[in-house]
Amino acid sequence: MIDRRTVTQAIGLGVAAAALPVGAGTNAAAAPGGRTAFAPLKRIRAGLLDIGYAETGPPHGPVVLCLHGWPYDIHSFTDVAPLLSEAGYRVIVPYLRGHGTTAFLSPKTVRNAQQSAVALDVIALMDALKIPEAVLAGFDWGSRTAGVVAALWPQRVKALVPVGGYLVTHLPSQRNPLPPKAEHTWWYQYYFATDRGRTAMETRQNRHDLCRLVWEEASPTWNFDDAAFERTAAAFDNPDYAAIVVHNYRWRLGLADGERRYDRYERLLAARPPITVPSLALDPALDPFLSTTDGSGYRHLFTGPYEHRVLPGVGHNAPQEAPAEFARAVMDADRL
Repeated sequence: MIDRRTVTQAIGLGVAAAALPVGAGTNAAAAPGGRTAFAPLKRIRAGLLDIGYAETGPPHGPVVLCLHGWPYDIHSFTDVAPLLSEAGYRVIVPYLRGHGTTAFLSPKTVRNAQQSAVALDVIALMDALKIPEAVLAGFDWGSRTAGVVAALWPQRVKALVPVGGYLVTHLPSQRNPLPPKAEHTWWYQYYFATDRGRTAMETRQNRHDLCRLVWEEASPTWNFDDAAFERTAAAFDNPDYAAIVVHNYRWRLGLADGERRYDRYERLLAARPPITVPSLALDPALDPFLSTTDGSGYRHLFTGPYEHRVLPGVGHNAPQEAPAEFARAVMDADRL
């Protein structure tokens, strides 16, 4: 049984815990920056990948999968994970393909980051860990991935916490230009559409500085320090990182092909299937990538039990900037 009193006390205190390995006993890991590391990471072969992941909490507890975005990694959840594990959840935080310790099993596999490919990585991970269903929670790429899984395999998703709401990519709509201010915000995806941008991502210092700039622009009030960024930046040294990132953004703009093996899933997603599982959508008030934070633009695409919340004073990296609110959303989604 989930001990909601423990997590409510931890969230309510709003006090940062000391930097302890995830899984150590504490009731005070609620403030950003309270934890800086996970316990030793695990690895498992799943689908096309050898996936590196963090795990904490009781092994037979209800499962929460936390999915990171770009340019971030599993450290976005170092404060969220203990809040959930102390409440009785088994929390799993994987590196997405091309990030950190996750590696392709074969050098011949196409370094493809289209949305259905990444979503199938999550299904493969759940299968490998013998997890029939889980609460999925994520932001940025992680939110999109969780939404795709919920749309195509709802039987595997107990509940959903998508930051930014319905982020499933609709390729036909991607052909249309956005208002100039919005296009300016997405500058890096157009940069990656060029050979110059690809070279920048392949060059360690340029990649490092570009990703840090995105952190600063996407979270204007988050006072992260150098150490916090460097912990995440280590995940960008994965040898497939540049190829995966560049393909993701080029594919979303219709500038790179996907693979035929995923065509049937993309055809289903092109119809903008509704998400029927219980969902609690979060919109960070200071996220520059959101045109609005009232959730009205995507509300009709969630047809199951539903709640929407705004995170005041929070930018794009919601779980790392507001771990207590994110953990609370996961628990509340699980009760919808």
